Amino acid sequence: MDKKLLDILACPSCKSSLKYLKEEQELVCIPCRLAYAVRDDIPIMLVNEARQLTADEANALR
Repeated sequence: MDKKLLDILACPSCKSSLKYLKEEQELVCIPCRLAYAVRDDIPIMLVNEARQLTADEANALR
């Protein structure tokens, strides 16, 4: 994923910065505990399509 794109992307729900998880191909918002899929290097930034992180997953990312 392009570093410049990562610098400007924000969570559509709370506007926080996102963490890119390369192995999982997801952009994660820790405050919202949401993971947005990245498909073919295109982030799917739709709240209704985001995966809810478990408490353990969110804590591991802090």
